[in-house]
Amino acid sequence: MHADEKNLAGDIIRMSGVNVKKCMKCGKCSATCPSLEDMDIHPHMFVSMVDEGDVKALWGSASLWKCFSCFACVERCPRGVEPAHVIEAVRNLAMSPQESNRMKPDAIPDFLKELGEAGEEVPQLLLTSAFRKYSK
Repeated sequence: MHADEKNLAGDIIRMSGVNVKKCMKCGKCSATCPSLEDMDIHPHMFVSMVDEGDVKALWGSASLWKCFSCFACVERCPRGVEPAHVIEAVRNLAMSPQESNRMKPDAIPDFLKELGEAGEEVPQLLLTSAFRKYSK
């Protein structure tokens, strides 16, 4: 592990407030994840990779953007580890140098309208998570 990866792992742990050492890698969090089929790195793997300091691989992961932030993994964990918070911290760090790429709350209605016109379905869970995040 390189020093910069160790620093990033420390930043993720601080931002998420999660004790990644508590994870026993049982996979219950991943088993309950509604977007598991679309994820290349599962929730328990995020926690494990941060614990091991292997965080560079997380930046290129499609899973970073597939997580609904529904907290099903948080509810299911028998040890109180919160994988969704870890994923959110990684997502925030990945986005921080790209501030201009973030969607502003006012853009959501137009975005949803465009998706609807294109015939694409938007998962209700995604909408709920987005409104929860933007209403803080």
